[in-house]
Amino acid sequence: MIKEFDFKKTAKELFDDIEKLPIKNTPNLRKVRQKYSKKLAQATPEQILDFVRYFIGKYDHRWIVFEIIHCHKTAISIIGVKELEEFGIHINSWGASDVFAGYIAGPAWRNGQVPDGLIMTWAGSPDFWRRRTALVCTVALNRRSAGGQGDVHRTLKICHVLAADKNDMVIKALSWALRECIPHDPESVRKFIGEHESVLASRVKREVKNKLTTGVKNPRRKVD
Repeated sequence: MIKEFDFKKTAKELFDDIEKLPIKNTPNLRKVRQKYSKKLAQATPEQILDFVRYFIGKYDHRWIVFEIIHCHKTAISIIGVKELEEFGIHINSWGASDVFAGYIAGPAWRNGQVPDGLIMTWAGSPDFWRRRTALVCTVALNRRSAGGQGDVHRTLKICHVLAADKNDMVIKALSWALRECIPHDPESVRKFIGEHESVLASRVKREVKNKLTTGVKNPRRKVD
């Protein structure tokens, strides 16, 4: 525990370090984030969340403090519905949606800290960023490198709700969510594609079928 933690001062220092960067790309921003993760390593989960609340309210730069939560040893453990609704306000970009879902909301859901109903509510939202967030949350259930052990059943429940979605950001996330299920249960993914063939976007069908048959979503590029 940091006994005298001036989170306002620390937030200003973080913001200043970001502003000093000659190029604000992901590698440079991540180096700054790593510096502050070390600095805040002994902070309590409550101190971390107070810091994040203040930083978002004052300076925004959401993804960098979402990473701080994710990389702190215990901060994720106190994330619940209230915190997700609070931190999920104004998620309106590809990066913000994916970092929020992948680093905070998805792991909290996987760990049983929030109910399935919350993610299902997002899946039914009129806001396409919320719908994308619901799908990206499933990655934490299935991607082994992110701590996922495989939960194809819950993933496909979300995918079912969004199978016919026409928004490009949602379509890309649906393909991603389905592809992450393949190492755990390829037959269920094949069945899902077959049952929703008439409504799925061509991109989803192409990428998922490629992954099932070749191991990558775009065989010509030789990358997943």
